Parts: sequence; structure tokens; C-alpha cells
Amino acid sequence: MADPKGFLNHGREVAKSRPVEERKKDWNEVYVPGSLLPIISKQASRCMDCGIPFCHNGCPLGNLIPEWNDYAYREDWAAASERLHATNNFPEFTGRLCPAPCESACVLGINQPAVTIKNVEVSIIDKAWETGDVAAQIPERLSGKTVAVIGSGPAGLAAAQQLTRAGHTVAVYERADRIGGLLRYGIPEFKMEKRHINRRIEQMRAEGTRFRTGIEIGRDLKATDLKKRYDAIVIAAGATTARDLPVPGRELKGIHQAMEYLPLANKVQEGDFVTPPITAEGKHVVVIGGGDTGADCVGTAHRQGAASVTQLEIMPRPGEDRAPNQPWPTFPMLYKVTSAHEEGGERVYSVSTTHFEGDEDGNVQWLHLTEVEFIDGKLTQKSGTERKIPAQLVTLAMGFTGTDRDNGLVEQFGLDLDERGNIARDGDFQTNVPGVFVAGDAGRGQSLIVWAIAEGRSAARGCDRFLTGVSDLPAPIRPTDRSLMV
Repeated sequence: MADPKGFLNHGREVAKSRPVEERKKDWNEVYVPGSLLPIISKQASRCMDCGIPFCHNGCPLGNLIPEWNDYAYREDWAAASERLHATNNFPEFTGRLCPAPCESACVLGINQPAVTIKNVEVSIIDKAWETGDVAAQIPERLSGKTVAVIGSGPAGLAAAQQLTRAGHTVAVYERADRIGGLLRYGIPEFKMEKRHINRRIEQMRAEGTRFRTGIEIGRDLKATDLKKRYDAIVIAAGATTARDLPVPGRELKGIHQAMEYLPLANKVQEGDFVTPPITAEGKHVVVIGGGDTGADCVGTAHRQGAASVTQLEIMPRPGEDRAPNQPWPTFPMLYKVTSAHEEGGERVYSVSTTHFEGDEDGNVQWLHLTEVEFIDGKLTQKSGTERKIPAQLVTLAMGFTGTDRDNGLVEQFGLDLDERGNIARDGDFQTNVPGVFVAGDAGRGQSLIVWAIAEGRSAARGCDRFLTGVSDLPAPIRPTDRSLMV
């Protein structure tokens, strides 16, 4: 274990952020480079000899957190990296993007600030890349079996890497022009620079995984033809059908889904555009949706030079401390101030959009809203609270309702859906079609990156067993497992 008195001797310290006015002028990650390593050994030492590490339960990957905390405390970075990779294919992704349910379940968090698990994780993997401790794991022999993975987000990449290492010949199909899914085009550069994806892709290529971009299964290549080519298929196409807002004025120009707006900003960073086709520059921006995607829109609008940014949320503002009905070790709903919120803008809670108002050219100019409250469990408008706010660019960040049904993939495979509209699967993550598996949001519904990687690893085991009759690959979760929440 780490220092037995570490949690008594050291308080919680997190990564330092660059000054707001500096980071708003660029798209680099918001944290001060190298600021974690000088403090991370002491932070790792705060991990307790708690007997039952509930952080294991908070993390669907079952990360061996006390073990790699101990190695980080001792600055044995190679051993820490080995333990980290034992359960997680891409810790540099989760260490930057995961909301850290492991920290909510940390035993120290019962009466003190939790261990900075996420910061320790990202420090270990960044050090591992720096020292060359991350290497391609080329399979000793090939099975002769072929697998197609549809989608290159975290679930698809995790499944592909696991199956490649098991000796199968794996090809990843991605409908976008670059590999990475929402990691590439949904996550802004200031949250995760895309060089982290690029070097993982090169590692996977060295291991034998093949990548096919610009091919949408169902449109560019029929699902039935794909099934004829491969011995098994893993669908990791995500839950990309965005929830819409059917109110008067929705057809006005300047109202976009978040996933129409965010990818264009990322394409500027990739060199595809000088300026994005949709920009917040000089505009009053309204972001509808109070989650992480909404915060990504807020931070993007700041960097594009918005005149003002307002984020709307229909639910009441969460508290800053655990509510009595969300006890440790569950993942609580708390008021979060992300790096994007530190940079400015207004956050408005308990409001609902009633309609949009435009100018004579059909461009949105105003958003009309009203305050709402819950009465007997029903959302009700509060009379006399109607008002309007300027809105020349509106982004809808209200979540997703299921996998894409328009491209024909579901119908062409003949897949069954569950009651939530997700692709149904059995205990091995196999669909009703033999040899076709599903992982990630396409089967689970909208979820976290850490769940996506866990799903990819688990579906890989089911697929491997289908191909060979037995599998030594780990399966950290079952399809029915859910977050540790009340």
C-alpha cells in the first residue's frame, strides 16, 4: 500500500489550470503541462489501506486503483503502467474525460476529499508514453478468423484492440474521415488534444488492427455484404440520434444540434477549415442542456469569440454536497464548475424553451423561455415568468435517444431492439443475429467513456468465445450492469 499516513499528512491537490484569459486564446488542453508530476506521489500516498476498495465498484473497468496508486507513490512508473493497462486499454482518454465515479466511491471520501484518482491515472500514462513503456502487443499467432468492428469510438477501439491481441484479423469501419468517433469530433481539443488518439491508433496499427475510414455501414456498404466478408461483427456505432426540441421556430437558421456544431470546430484544429462553417464569433450564444456536451459547447463558443454565452437547464440546480438520497459510495448529482464554466457565461436552471423568434431573413434572434418547477412529480410552467433572451446561435445539447436508424444498419442486419430503442443483446453481448455483437452506447444507451471501454472489452470476450469456443479475454461487466447510483 501507499504511505499509511498519507491521507493524514497531505490534503487533496488537483492539476493546475492555465489562466482563463490565456487558454481562451488557444485550443490546447487547459491544464498546465507537467504540473501534476511534482505533486502526484504525495497525492497517490493518500490512498488508504481501506480493506474493501469501493473505488473498484465505482469503476466499471474494475481498475486496480490501490495497486497503481502504491506504485505511483513509489515512483515505479513502469509497474504502475502495467497495472493500469491490465484493466484499461486507454487510460489517457479516461484520465482526461471520465467524470471519475471511482472518486465518488473512494473510502476516504466518506469524511475527507477523495483521492485524486483521475489525476494519478493520467500522470501514470503520460509518464509511460514519455519513457516508452507503452508498446505494441503483437499476437504470437493468428487465429485465421476475421472480425469487423463498426465504429471507432472508445467501445469500438477497445473491442478491436482486444480481439487483435487475441490473434484475430480485425478491421475497424468508421463513417467519418478520421478514426476516433466522438473522441475525435465530439470532444473539444481543449479537453483532450487529438495527439493522444493518434498515437494509440499507431500502436493498434502496429499490433495488426486495420482501419477503414469514410465507410458508413448501411449506406456505403450493406450490412449483409459485410457479414459475408467476416466471421464475426462487433457493432459499436454509438447512440448518435440526438434528442430534438420540437417548439415553434425550430426551423430557423442558426439552431443546430451540438454534434453539428462541435465537430466543425475540431475540423479547424485538424486543418480542414480556416474558420468553421458554424461559428459563435460575435454572436449571442445559447446552449440548451446542462451536461458535459453543453459545457463543451460553452468552451468552444468562448474560444470562437462569442458576444455572450448562456447555458439553459430544465432541471433545478444541483447542490454542492451529497444529497441525503445519494449516499456514499453512489455517484451523486452535484453542481459542477468545469473549465468551460470558469471561462465565463451564465448558467440558468429550472427553465424551459417555449419558442424561438427570428428576423425577416429567417435567422434566429431570440429565445423565449419560462421558469418551471416540479409539482407532484410533473414538470409545470410557472405563470408570469416568461421572458426572452438574445440568441443568434443556439446549440441543442440534450442528449441522445438511441443508435442511428436512418442509415439502414439495424434493418439490414435484422437486429432486435430493446424497450429503450437500443440494440438488444444477450449475456455475451451477442445480438439476435449469430456472430453479430454490440458494444457501447449502441447497446447500453448514452453513457460514459469508462462504460464504453468496459463494454468493448466485454463484447470482445463474447466475440472471441464465439470464434474459438473459449476465451481468456477479461469481461469486466455484464450487459445488464449499471452505474452505482440511487
